[in-house]
Amino acid sequence: RMKPMTSLEQILAHQHIWQANQSATAIPSGVPSGYPELDAVLPGGGWPQGALTEILHDRPGIGELRLITPLLSRLSTEPAWQLWINPPWQPYAPALAQAGIKLENQLLVIGGLPQDFIWAFEQGLRSGACSLVLGWLPRLKASELRRLQLAAAASRAVAILFRPSEQAQQSSPAALRIALERLKNGQTGLTIV
Repeated sequence: RMKPMTSLEQILAHQHIWQANQSATAIPSGVPSGYPELDAVLPGGGWPQGALTEILHDRPGIGELRLITPLLSRLSTEPAWQLWINPPWQPYAPALAQAGIKLENQLLVIGGLPQDFIWAFEQGLRSGACSLVLGWLPRLKASELRRLQLAAAASRAVAILFRPSEQAQQSSPAALRIALERLKNGQTGLTIV
């Protein structure tokens, strides 16, 4: 005896099927970026909490930290950690303090294997002890990105991955992707991907 076939309408009505004409998963209200013009175009009006954000850049040091400095300052007033994973350079404590970032809330993870950094990023989000998790993780598989996105969705933290621009071609579950590039006039350009 054969089971009756399911109609296309029944399949499409299923709650776990997303269609392009529907809005994507709702992004919670964001933490203000410190730049009103940017907040006006960011989903949720700021850096998304409980969602993964990717900042894509040509090379480290083109303004990605300047972009998130107001966020670091704002979140460092909360009684929670800000976790830095595998930054390309040692953060310069006097500059962070001058920007209003509380140094006692900063945790730094350096040295290790790529899988160690992925694990630390995921655990930082799942712990509930971090208001912000930053990771410089250049090469990630789709399954690893998905794992990090699920950890971010289970948290209230802001989760930001810094990755090379060429990774823009890789599909991503990130709720927000921003590409930075150095312009000819020396300034940094920003594009929401």
